[in-house]
Amino acid sequence: MGLKVKWLKHTLKFKFEAGTSRGVYTEKDTFFLKIFDSENPSVFGLGEAAPLKGLSIDDFPNFEQILQEICDTFNSLDLEVFEWNINIILSQLIDDRLPSIKFGFETALLDVMNGGRRIIFENDFSKSQKAININGLVWMGSKEFMTAQVDEKLAAGFDTIKMKVGAINFTEELEILASIRQQFSAEQITLRVDANGAFSPEEAPKKLAQLVSYQIHSIEQPIKQHQPEAMAELCQNSSIPIALDEELIGVSDYVQKMQLLKKLKPTYIILKPTLLGGLQHCREWIEIASRLHIGWWMTSALESNVGLNAIAQFTAEYKNPLPQGLGTGSLYHNNIDSPLIVANGKLHYQADTNWDLSLLNEL
Repeated sequence: MGLKVKWLKHTLKFKFEAGTSRGVYTEKDTFFLKIFDSENPSVFGLGEAAPLKGLSIDDFPNFEQILQEICDTFNSLDLEVFEWNINIILSQLIDDRLPSIKFGFETALLDVMNGGRRIIFENDFSKSQKAININGLVWMGSKEFMTAQVDEKLAAGFDTIKMKVGAINFTEELEILASIRQQFSAEQITLRVDANGAFSPEEAPKKLAQLVSYQIHSIEQPIKQHQPEAMAELCQNSSIPIALDEELIGVSDYVQKMQLLKKLKPTYIILKPTLLGGLQHCREWIEIASRLHIGWWMTSALESNVGLNAIAQFTAEYKNPLPQGLGTGSLYHNNIDSPLIVANGKLHYQADTNWDLSLLNEL
């Protein structure tokens, strides 16, 4: 009796070669979690554990074995809906070194608590009353491929473009940025760049200086994480606001989060629940950032629409005017069809559209 969980592995197939400075993605394994009341299995919550290879701290070779062991432990507990505290259960059940699993369980539990309707949070977004501003993401590739993506995003109505840099010749990347600025001012189009740690500490100041003339809103993770002195110096001296992304991964203790942000003093932080250990950890980062007058926005970590939906609804709990990084739902040939759609540079939730969960029939 009580709550039980099952899981299913699914390989998401990219529509194109998605390039980053860490490599190229063509497919991505993800793990769906289904939590249900054994007395009423038709009502269930869905979550997603989707570690990123080469980046997530829980990208283990024996990930599936670990996931099964956690599910077995969960299934042995005597849990009834509404009779327990999610955060207490998660802290006892799942180690912080397993952030994607913690996020998957957390969101599946919230879903089932809300009646198994894929409504993680009841708010204006999930009620289709308000959309979320998002940036248009331009992946790395040839200059022609990246330019085509820029044109596509502009035609689709995005007024914030985020371009990944550090893979092709930097001069060519600057030429792409220049072509945008020749057409649109900073008031018309906001430009973000994401280096994914591609620059060395020695070359980063020069490259940031070269970017200044293009009126860049921010640069994400210009150098690799765990170089605190170099990153602090960049944050202090750069003419372009710096946003920390990978730098936050693996930092789960509240005091350590505070110490990190106080030392580095970034302008922004980027929050990815799958990589950071779920929504509660993101709440802590947001609270600390607010205290230190640091801006933030949410970004998906290449989850399917199941994980993206949870992140978007969580984001909508905050009145954050900055464009979010939540436009990844159309990356895959075989995503879960959902009420999430992107239109005119915004993410919408169409409450009158049903989820197609046929991919999860095995669950």
